This record gives sequence, structure tokens and C-alpha cells, in this order.
Amino acid sequence: MAKHIMVTAQDRQRLADCLSVLQEFPDKLELPHIQYLEKEVQRAQVVLDPLALPADVITMRSRVKLANLDTGAELECVLVYPAERAPEEGRISVLAPLGAAMLGYRVGDVFEADLPKGPARFRVEAVVYQPESAGDYHL
Repeated sequence: MAKHIMVTAQDRQRLADCLSVLQEFPDKLELPHIQYLEKEVQRAQVVLDPLALPADVITMRSRVKLANLDTGAELECVLVYPAERAPEEGRISVLAPLGAAMLGYRVGDVFEADLPKGPARFRVEAVVYQPESAGDYHL
């Protein structure tokens, strides 16, 4: 069984809104990582009080360090909403395979992402910045 993830109530609502927009693009809804994200958002533990969220959880707009366990490469990136994506700057959309896979995991957790080049396993090494723990609730 998959590990339970945590999301804030605000993130869950915004993600539900993003996913509902995809209803206009049925071919996108069939993508495995989109189906995975929909299921994860539905089953996630929703944290109502942002202050109660542990600082090591990947939330939207968190800056994280990941280790690719298959290649040994390290990656620092920010998990963002689709309109903010800029992969060349390390801003990964939550609707991309890696973004969908990392949401809600904690430092030390291992997750798998179905990347275009094939599946890859990642470990969360650090949450460098999390809006909730920084008091940036407006993001």
C-alpha cells in the first residue's frame, strides 16, 4: 500500500481546481501521472491548520532537494502550479510526472516517478523552503 501523504486544505482546493480544468482535455486525464495525482489528492491527509503541518513535508511552492536513487544525481527544484512552471529554472509543475509524484512526501521518504525516460526512484533529502513553515500562507 502506498504511503499516506499530507496536503494543506488550501493546496487540496487549488489542486482540485487545476484537475477540474483538465476535464476540457480528456486526453490529459488519461495520463498515468494525472490519474495518480487525482488519487493522491483524494486520499491525502488534509491538514486544516498550516501551523500544524510538519516543516519537512513537500507542499506546493516548496523548494526541495531530491536524490535520484537510480543515477545518484541530486536535484533541487520547486513544486509549482502549471502556470508557474519553468523546468529550466527548476520549477516543476505538479501536473508533470515528477511534480505529481513528490507532493506530500517528507524528508527521508522514497517515491517513484514515471519520467519520460522511464521510472525513477527518488529520496527526499531536504525541504529547503516550505511556505507554511515560513509563514507565507498567501502563496
